[in-house]
Amino acid sequence: QVQLIESGGRLVQAGDSLTLSCRASGGTFSTYAWFRRTPGLDREFVSSISWNGETSYFADSVKGRFTISGDNAKKMVWLQMNSLKPEDTGVYYCATAREYLMVPDATAGGWYDEWGQGTQVTVSS
Repeated sequence: QVQLIESGGRLVQAGDSLTLSCRASGGTFSTYAWFRRTPGLDREFVSSISWNGETSYFADSVKGRFTISGDNAKKMVWLQMNSLKPEDTGVYYCATAREYLMVPDATAGGWYDEWGQGTQVTVSS
């Protein structure tokens, strides 16, 4: 049984940094991703990375501020978030896909097979 467990979300101030972690188990994954659901908006793509780290993508809203990294042997992925803004507030979800996804598929939630329960990130102004 596949299980994704996110951690690291908390209340921070604007300008702070925060790292989210996701531990996957029970399957083989080719793509790992982070999505978020912000207040009043639907779920949106944040970032993704391939199992070998060769391919990664970022939403325009986070480019230059967020980085993604992974360790496929440990089935873990991290989202390093810098220069956080109040609009980054939301529930962040880890997702995995058995397929090696490239854009535009990698940015679409429908291509992912498994999802975590989410971790809350709140950025105060």
